[in-house]
Amino acid sequence: MKRFLNTRETIVTEAIDGLLLSSGGNKLARLDGYPHIKVIVRKDWDKSKVAIVSGGGAGHEPAHAGFVGAGMLTAAVSGEIFASPSVDAVLAGILAVTGDAGCLLIVKNYTGDRLNFGLAAEKAKQMGRKVEMVIVADDIAIPDAPKPRGIAGTLFVHKVAGHLAEKGASLDVVKQAALEAAKATYSLGISLSSCTIPGQEPQRRSGEKAHRQAELGLGIHGEPGVATIEPKSVQHVVDMMVEVLDKKLPGEHKFALLINDLGAVPPIEMSVVANEVVNRFGKRVEIVFGPGPLMTSLDMNGFSLSLVELNDQRREALLSPVEPIAWIRGTKLETPTILPMPKFAHLAQFEASHNDRAAALVKAVCEELIAKESELNALDAKVGDGDTGTTFANAARSVVEKFSAKALPLNNPSQLCLAVGELLGKTMGGSSGVLMSIFFTAAGTEMAKSNSWHAAFEAGIGAVQHYGGAKAGDRTMLDAMIPAIAELKSGSLNAAADAAEKGAIATASMTKAGAGRSSYVGSTNLIGIQDPGATAISFAFAAAVKAS
Repeated sequence: MKRFLNTRETIVTEAIDGLLLSSGGNKLARLDGYPHIKVIVRKDWDKSKVAIVSGGGAGHEPAHAGFVGAGMLTAAVSGEIFASPSVDAVLAGILAVTGDAGCLLIVKNYTGDRLNFGLAAEKAKQMGRKVEMVIVADDIAIPDAPKPRGIAGTLFVHKVAGHLAEKGASLDVVKQAALEAAKATYSLGISLSSCTIPGQEPQRRSGEKAHRQAELGLGIHGEPGVATIEPKSVQHVVDMMVEVLDKKLPGEHKFALLINDLGAVPPIEMSVVANEVVNRFGKRVEIVFGPGPLMTSLDMNGFSLSLVELNDQRREALLSPVEPIAWIRGTKLETPTILPMPKFAHLAQFEASHNDRAAALVKAVCEELIAKESELNALDAKVGDGDTGTTFANAARSVVEKFSAKALPLNNPSQLCLAVGELLGKTMGGSSGVLMSIFFTAAGTEMAKSNSWHAAFEAGIGAVQHYGGAKAGDRTMLDAMIPAIAELKSGSLNAAADAAEKGAIATASMTKAGAGRSSYVGSTNLIGIQDPGATAISFAFAAAVKAS
């Protein structure tokens, strides 16, 4: 199974029922017409108001069903994936929600939608219903196209019409406002790949160069783009899109901007897109919607930009609250607020001092950890993410930098531990960095009281276990630290180093890790592999012995 579906034949009806069962659909209902009639309606609809009906093929979720609710659509009519709903389905939707005030159909400019919605409208009129239709053709990708496609800018028209209908405006007023909004909307999309239709093999471009290309102006059903480009960066892509849009946008207007994820662009990338787009348009954009998935194309790895000219009526309509949770509330564009960093003092002020023995130990341990970077990374790659060596080496380099600058309190054991703890917390990174910072900070605090290395390191171990949650036997660096520090009670650094080495070696026979990255690795992958953190500790104690 490569798709989260049961069958291609039931994916649309099951998705609609999933919407109705979830929190987003508790005020919605569907008509009893499965599988051919797929119509979602408001349960609370007041037929004394103009009904707003839209729809089209499935595969664009949350459009269209996700926008049924107060302030937007009264009903949505769905076809199968990328297929227009039948005339009977559209007619059923019209009849279900249309009262004396009438109904406005909002239709994207695709032949199937125009014909099926159009014939349904004529049949409804024959039955005595007042029905009007507005066609949205917002895609500006093809210059001078006689019939531009309707894409994500259609949602602006939904919002304007839905707002006015909710306020009780007449059918003529709602239609005119929707028509004017449609004419004032401009959209353009781009994608790095086409979409994959459920039940079909993905379409792949051939050739190495093709995989580095993007299609500018492609349709929301996977139709080929108007132009193929080789994107160099998000900035490059956005510059090209804005250049195309600029040729259509009237220069003296303020705009609302919709940044639409076509289905497969991660939120972090969409935020990068938003940053570039908003900065590129500058003060011409007054309101921003998104970024987010609003009118998708299944799993298309792309995005579209839609802009609509603002006037007082549209501004009010676009900013008005709505019930559908799929709609992303618009935000008036403001310069990001940047607050000053809070001022905070270090817990301790360290006065540099020198001690030959301490200097030799610090230097030897740091040089050893730097030298063992590749070895520890290779070991970690077998059970983790391959960066333990770099983590410890970077910590060692930061200490060496302070050492070389003669900025360490080498002749004051308590301050030395506190200084190293503070430094590692800033430079070591990852969980190991925080744990080692905790260790040295707790050790420094205890050293000020007892002036005993054994007692200090015991306090450090206790703090690491308390905050980190690991214990001996959990296949972590503690399996080397705990026995080594226990041996320090006798005052023998050699015995401590031997205990650290034995503890690290013992981790190779531990088939289950109780903490750290290795805890996510199966037991068969741990056998015979020493824990890289414990190994790093054993290297540090061995280097200290050589320097003493």
